[in-house]
Amino acid sequence: MSPTTMMIMLSTLAAGTTITASSFHWLFAWIGLELNTLSIIPLIAKQHHPRATEAATKYFLTQAAASAIILFSSTINAWHTGTWDIMQLTNPTSSILLTMALAMKLGLAPAHFWLTEVMQGTTTKTAMILATWQKLAPMALIMLTANSLTPMILLTMGMLSAAIGGWGGLNQTQLRKILAYSSIAHLGWMAAISTMMTNILMINLIIYLLMTTSMFSMVIMTKSKTIQDMTLSWSLSPIITIIAAMILLSLGGLPPLTGFIPKWLIIEELVIQNLTPAATALAMSALLSLYFYLRLTYTSTLTLSPNFTTTKHKWRYKMKFPSIFLTAPLPISTMFLPLTPLILN
Repeated sequence: MSPTTMMIMLSTLAAGTTITASSFHWLFAWIGLELNTLSIIPLIAKQHHPRATEAATKYFLTQAAASAIILFSSTINAWHTGTWDIMQLTNPTSSILLTMALAMKLGLAPAHFWLTEVMQGTTTKTAMILATWQKLAPMALIMLTANSLTPMILLTMGMLSAAIGGWGGLNQTQLRKILAYSSIAHLGWMAAISTMMTNILMINLIIYLLMTTSMFSMVIMTKSKTIQDMTLSWSLSPIITIIAAMILLSLGGLPPLTGFIPKWLIIEELVIQNLTPAATALAMSALLSLYFYLRLTYTSTLTLSPNFTTTKHKWRYKMKFPSIFLTAPLPISTMFLPLTPLILN
C-alpha cells in the first residue's frame, strides 16, 4: 500500500471516529461508523493473503450488520418519539437493539467470535488499531446513551465477556489472539460499569488504551508473533523485556500498577450499588486473565534463553524506534496508581 493511500485511509478512520463521537444526530453517528468500517477494511486486507481476505470479510459482515441494527434502532426510536436526537433514546425496543449492535461493534460476548479471528488474520499494527482506536466510536455512543441503555443486559454481557476473555486466552499461543481475548475481558469490565458511572468508564477506557498500545508497541518492536518468540526478547533487548513484563502485570491488574485502578473503582462501585455477586464474578474472572499475563511474563523474563540461537540471528536485529517509545510507556502504563484521587477529581 502506497504512503498516500495509507494516509487517506488513516485520515478517514480518524474522521469517522470524530464524526461519531461529536454527533447528536443518529444519521451522522451512523455515517461516522460506516466511514470507520470502510477505511479499516483495506488496512486489514493489505497483505494479499487468504487469511487477510478472510479477516476483512468477517470484519465487514459483522460491522455492516451492527451498523444496520443501529440504523434500525434509531429509525424505530424516531418513529415513536419524532426526533433523531441521540440523547432522546426512550423506546425500550430501540434501547435493546442498540445495546446488541454496540456489543457487536465492540466484540462483547456473546458477539465476540469475530474479534480474535480478525486480529489474528491481519498485521500486528492493524491489530493494534482494531484493539484500541476502533473501540472509541462505539464507546462514545455508549457514554452518550448510558441513561437509556438497559443496565442488566450490559452487566450480564460484562460478566460473560470477562469470563470468556479469561477462559479463551488460557489455551492460546499466538500473541495477537491473547491480546484479543485481553481486549474482550477489559471491555467486559467497561460494559459492567457503563450505565452506573460514566467517569469510571472513561478512566477505564483511557488506561486500557494506554496499556494495550504500549503492549502492542513492544510486540511490534520485537517482531514477536507467539509466546515462543517472547523467550528470545531478553537477548534482543533487556529494557524492552522488562517494560513489557511490567505492562503485562499492569494489564492483569496487580495492585501496585496502573491496571489496578479501574478494577478497584469498578468493584467498589458495584458493591455500593448492592451488586456484590457481579463484583465477585468479575474479580474471579480477572484471575483467569492474570494467569496468561503471568505466563507471558514468565516466558519473557524468568526463563533463561540462549543468546545465540539457530534462528536467523534475531539477536542482531537493530531497533528502528526512538528511545521515547521505550521509556514513555513505562510510567504511563504502570505508575499512575498514586494519582488515582487526582484522576477521579
